[in-house]
Amino acid sequence: MPGLVAALGDDGVAVLTVDRPEKRNALTGAMWAALPGLLRQLAEEPGVRVLLLTGAGGSFSAGADIAELAEVYRDPASADAYHAVNVVAEEALAAFPRPTLAVIRGACVGGGCQLAVACDLRFAAPDARLGITPAKLGIVYPAVPTVRLLRLVGPARAKYLLYSGELVTAATALTFGLVEEVAEDVETRALEFARTLAAGSAQTQGAVQDVIAAELGDWDAQAAVSAWEQASRSAPDVTEGLAAFLERRPPRF
Repeated sequence: MPGLVAALGDDGVAVLTVDRPEKRNALTGAMWAALPGLLRQLAEEPGVRVLLLTGAGGSFSAGADIAELAEVYRDPASADAYHAVNVVAEEALAAFPRPTLAVIRGACVGGGCQLAVACDLRFAAPDARLGITPAKLGIVYPAVPTVRLLRLVGPARAKYLLYSGELVTAATALTFGLVEEVAEDVETRALEFARTLAAGSAQTQGAVQDVIAAELGDWDAQAAVSAWEQASRSAPDVTEGLAAFLERRPPRF
């Protein structure tokens, strides 16, 4: 898909790059529409253990392509359809069945920040600037990303970001809980961390992901973990993990 590039290394780490550097990786409607299918393909790859989401050319993503958005908003039906596609893409990323990590440099704005927030974790370079700017455009931000942001940073900071549309520095984003780490060489640090995750137990990580999703969605967390618990009784992960600990070697999950 033009504007989206996926690569899979032999370390279990897949990298999905938003690749429109001449537009600071602004996302077109076609790119939003293509994301769910691309994510589904990556999820079906047996070698994928972790997904990194990043942007080309020094920016994560400046968000929606505003020139295209101006055309979309000429017709209420097209605006509705655009936002529906946008939310489906966000939810597909949030539901990705492996750990996801946004690797952020430069602009991480609007729809770009929406995608970063949909990832499990976010690592930023010191030059990153993050913000969600519908208040500067008169756009009503959809409920799904609004609630996701609220759960990540809390109500007051979600209001701070959405009321003002201001961009915050990486350091401020760290204090807000909008990013988990700030690192000078963010690509190296993110890849190092991703490889740590890739070497861990997918069984444990999958259970954690489902329990947290259940709790945040007001579902039954015990029901969410029950199948994982039963599977773990006969799956090889526990046997390998305990043996590796006793033998003082890294586990081979």
